[in-house]
Amino acid sequence: MTTTAPRLGNALARLLILAAALLGTLLAGAAPASAHAALTGSDPKDGAVVATAPKEVNLTFSEQVALSTDSIRVLDPAGRRADTGEIRDLCSGSVVRYGVGLRAGLPDGTYTVAWQAVSSDSHPVAGAFTFSIGAPSTTSVALTDQAPGGGLVGVLYGIARYLSYAGFAVLVGGGAFVLVCWPRGASVRPVQQTVVRGWLTLTGATLALLLLRSPYTGSGKLSDAFDLAGLKAVLETKTGAALTSRLLLLGAAALFVAVLFGAYARRTDPKEKKDLAFGLGLGGTVVAAGIAGTWALAEHASTGLQPGIAMPVDILHLLAVAAWLGGLTVLLVALHKAPSVERSAVERFSKVAFGSVAVLAATGLYQSWRQVGSWSALTGTRYGQLLLVKIGLMAVLVGIAWISRRWTQRLAETTAPSPTSPTEEAVNADDAPEAEAPEDAEDADGADEASEAEEADEVDEPTEAAASGGPAAAAVDPVRAAQLARQRAAVATARRKRERDADPERAGLRRSVLTEAAVAVVLLAVTTVLTSTEPGRTEEEAGRATSASGPAAVPDRPVDIRLPFDTGGVDGKGVVRLSLDPGRTGSNALHIFVERPNGKPLDVPEIKVALTLEAKDVGPLPVAPDRIQTGHWSASGVQIPMPGDWKIQVTVRTSEIDQTTIDKNVKIG
Repeated sequence: MTTTAPRLGNALARLLILAAALLGTLLAGAAPASAHAALTGSDPKDGAVVATAPKEVNLTFSEQVALSTDSIRVLDPAGRRADTGEIRDLCSGSVVRYGVGLRAGLPDGTYTVAWQAVSSDSHPVAGAFTFSIGAPSTTSVALTDQAPGGGLVGVLYGIARYLSYAGFAVLVGGGAFVLVCWPRGASVRPVQQTVVRGWLTLTGATLALLLLRSPYTGSGKLSDAFDLAGLKAVLETKTGAALTSRLLLLGAAALFVAVLFGAYARRTDPKEKKDLAFGLGLGGTVVAAGIAGTWALAEHASTGLQPGIAMPVDILHLLAVAAWLGGLTVLLVALHKAPSVERSAVERFSKVAFGSVAVLAATGLYQSWRQVGSWSALTGTRYGQLLLVKIGLMAVLVGIAWISRRWTQRLAETTAPSPTSPTEEAVNADDAPEAEAPEDAEDADGADEASEAEEADEVDEPTEAAASGGPAAAAVDPVRAAQLARQRAAVATARRKRERDADPERAGLRRSVLTEAAVAVVLLAVTTVLTSTEPGRTEEEAGRATSASGPAAVPDRPVDIRLPFDTGGVDGKGVVRLSLDPGRTGSNALHIFVERPNGKPLDVPEIKVALTLEAKDVGPLPVAPDRIQTGHWSASGVQIPMPGDWKIQVTVRTSEIDQTTIDKNVKIG
């Protein structure tokens, strides 16, 4: 019977290339990942000038963080430690605040506060700011340019995260594929090897994450991966507990794999096999959900909005991903290494994949709402952009899966065999009753090889007969024996290839599944990056300084605003942080900090400020700040004549021709 194969065509190839290019652009230009926690306040404030040395420095965060004994450092103008190293927990209710004591008798000058912490969703965050005692001064403090979680350790940690997701998918999805779709696959060696490799990959990646966790959140030095003190500290954290729990659950998963490919594969009694399959399915589901829970309990799902709902949803999402992508991997291996896979198994997996896609759509929609929250965050934040790439890849994957489903239907629609239809005969041979097929795929392969060996022997029969008739018949020629072995192997390979290529339905299914798996690899990479990126909702909330109305200022509380800018020229993007102290009528001190998008100071040729009270037709009142150091400008004696809603306009010039003016309204008095 002649079959017309649906082709993927050039259109799909172009679509895959476009998706890969878009992914590369996003990842190549990506800044190091940040997380939920952010520094929302400090005492002394950033850029503040205090008359006398404070007793301690306090930091306030947007959410709970984990700190070590060296997480907050205060450095004097010469770069020496000015703090006592004793961190105090000042948290009260919903306020997350920590402090560090300062040494007595500190001289006047500019001090640098460098901090590093781990947010509650497991990602490291860090930052620095300055304050001055008496008067600002020059400082020799040079902080590292490496972002938290960056460098070689960050790269290795990211690779281990990717491998852990991939190993989980193959282990869980492969086991589910064998139990639900293809029970005979439990005795097929390539399938066994694939699932076992998934277990080994997840176990090795988990151990690597555990060892790299201390330098990843701390020093950034690879040598610290084997520091026992650091490992002990990691085990006391939420992430360390999750990784340890994962290792314990992997022990139970090893038992599951051993029974699946041991006792279950050897069972011949249908009732016993069914009972054992039920037990394996129940136990395997519990173990798989537990392993998925180690991600949900330690990362994005455990923080932010509705964690009680988000964590179970995240577990379902991970299980659906594993059932689809892991099952797809094992199906691909089965189609290439064990061509005798029954079409009924492919049909069952098609139904499993459809259910997984439905679960992914529902859980993904909830996760997107929870982590993004608005259309502007979907397109204007890095998390939202990566999410759009993921959605696009999912659409491509579903399209290819639809093509695979069409191939599956063609397998099912194949008509009864006829004497002149060898292709149909081969297809129907695959659907022979299971009892008539060999229990072990290796036995079947052995039978094929024996048959092929007989063919090879027939080919070489005259030669061997001649050899046996001679006087040297008793002696075995090792060269001739090796030649015969090569001939038999070549005949066996040619026969398997001929049988496989003679079935266009299975050949087409193999091609579509291979393409599906290739897209899945890229999709898994995007998902890994997405889980370590600051959610769009929190990033947008942190950047709402661009809105027209700002926070109300009260007497004796400085006005602190943040204004992103873009002059359009080279190195023209950044953020202006402005502090007006004490933020009331009368005389105020103005401090301006100009930073690059990555938080580093940006030196600009000129910056100007103007204050306007439009309701009273006052202003604009110009302010010309003086440059203190790179990225830091200040002005003293800035007069606010009356209370009201003042518009603060900041003009930033980054070159001779590139400048922009940004503004924000604040309530003063």
